[in-house]
Amino acid sequence: MCGSRAADALASLIGRNGRVSCLEEDRDRYGRSVAVCEAGGRDINGELVRQGWAVEYGQYSDGRYADGEAEARNAKRGLWAGTFVKPWAWRRGERLASETGGAPRPGSRTCAIKGNVSGSGRIYHLPGSRHYENTQIDEARGERWFCSEEEAKAAGWRSPRG
Repeated sequence: MCGSRAADALASLIGRNGRVSCLEEDRDRYGRSVAVCEAGGRDINGELVRQGWAVEYGQYSDGRYADGEAEARNAKRGLWAGTFVKPWAWRRGERLASETGGAPRPGSRTCAIKGNVSGSGRIYHLPGSRHYENTQIDEARGERWFCSEEEAKAAGWRSPRG
């Protein structure tokens, strides 16, 4: 359902003539183009994020859409009106509890809070926080997933500074 509504939002932004121009900025690790696309002088990427039908992928956008995403999240627009798993997390196998047939198990990938081990200690990152998207969990290094902030704190992890 969300996919078709996002497609409708995109079609509305593009308009009747369907003219889109894209400027490639990078290539991802699979060789796919990472681009900023415009239609009628409007940044389609940014507008879809602002409307809540797309999410910022901070690794490639350098935070340029962070304010628009925060605005959509706070207003509960588009995807933010409910609960969803971000695309890159979905591809890694994360699922909503409703999709797995029950509540998430602590330490499972269906839990969204990332427990990262760094030179600064054991730090947990909440979805939407500054370093969340760039934080990779390596369970072999003792990193893990938490289902709640309370669970992370009880296990001896702390929130990021600043």
